[in-house]
Amino acid sequence: MYNIFNYIEKRSPIHDLTGATKLLCLLLWSLAAMTTYDTRLLAVLSVFALVLFPIGKIKAKDVSFMIGFTVVFLVLNTVLVYLFSPHHGTEVYGTCTYLWGLSGHFAPTAEQLFYQLNYILKYFATIPFVLLFVCTTNPSEFAASLNRIGVSYSVSYSVALALRYIPDIQKQYHEISQASQARGVELSKKASLINRLRSASSILIPLILSSMDRIDVISNAMQLRCFGKNKKRTWYMARDFKPLDYISIIVCLLLFVTSLVLTHLNGSRFYNPFI
Repeated sequence: MYNIFNYIEKRSPIHDLTGATKLLCLLLWSLAAMTTYDTRLLAVLSVFALVLFPIGKIKAKDVSFMIGFTVVFLVLNTVLVYLFSPHHGTEVYGTCTYLWGLSGHFAPTAEQLFYQLNYILKYFATIPFVLLFVCTTNPSEFAASLNRIGVSYSVSYSVALALRYIPDIQKQYHEISQASQARGVELSKKASLINRLRSASSILIPLILSSMDRIDVISNAMQLRCFGKNKKRTWYMARDFKPLDYISIIVCLLLFVTSLVLTHLNGSRFYNPFI
């Protein structure tokens, strides 16, 4: 069964960071990557994001499904960008340099390819960090950290439930799929893609019904325990900030400041090597 979007319990420096630290780092990192098209900074962020995987002891096979989905989406998005706007790069950088002696509406230009390189680097800079955040953040500890920095504990607990519910849905889908295959419904690679999609869609109704039943059980259990009656609550998974937490936040903050400085020095969000 694939790990789609789930916490993976291991011992690593990234796992030891508090959930609030990882959330702040994710926000600062994403802002640094999204506010600039400077190739130099995006390349640094991409390399750092990939290096953090072995530090967090997360292997590619642990997130293979999400990596495959991201690659397919990236390829499709990149091709569509070129098809619908093959000269957007020339408009951004203000020059037009045709490659290999070709010319015409769909002829490749250095500016367009450079623009799409930056576009791809944005994915490499952000998606690995998002996957790392989800795979190394314990939902209960994350809720405790959010409450520690001032978020209402009811909201924090809702976030924790949402994160915990993802692997539950994944497990239920796998169980219903196995039961359907035992009854003769073909969901393996032996069947055609269309038939597999049609068979998989038939699982959605029992999956939704079982999910609604689980939600009802959890909500009744919370009401019986008077959840939300008091203004504060205790947390079993609460942890104090350590020096590594502060160092991580400072590093991500510096990356965001660097993004703003480069935008100011470049005169825009784009680094232009063609002038």
